[in-house]
Amino acid sequence: MKKSYIIAILVIAVAVVLVISTAGDASSYVSFDQAYQMASNGNRNQIHVVGELKKDSSGNIIGIEKSSDKLSFSFIMVDDNQKEQKVYYNEPMPPDFTRSEKVVVVGFYDNNVFIAKKILLKCPSKYQEEKINAGV
Repeated sequence: MKKSYIIAILVIAVAVVLVISTAGDASSYVSFDQAYQMASNGNRNQIHVVGELKKDSSGNIIGIEKSSDKLSFSFIMVDDNQKEQKVYYNEPMPPDFTRSEKVVVVGFYDNNVFIAKKILLKCPSKYQEEKINAGV
């Protein structure tokens, strides 16, 4: 066999191993109820949950609690099924956290508490069209 064939086979084998190893780390988007069921069944994989910050009737965000050293915080998030869940994040609050339209938390349940390892924010776009009032 030619050396080029052997090298090609090795490159393909390495690529297959990389794809298989990263596929095991992939997480899925679920609701808090589904995430809780998965954790109850012993699944400790990281899970994505999409939702919004809890707001009062005036539209003000409620439920954010910063730790005394401001190195971690917790907040209440409402998923797409309207289930409220307290989420703990062991990092400082991300900039523009309170301005976000949607929040994606990546984490897992531990003793009935959702622990976020990562927070992804969908903030209002600076390119979003604004209504212009023409004083006519």
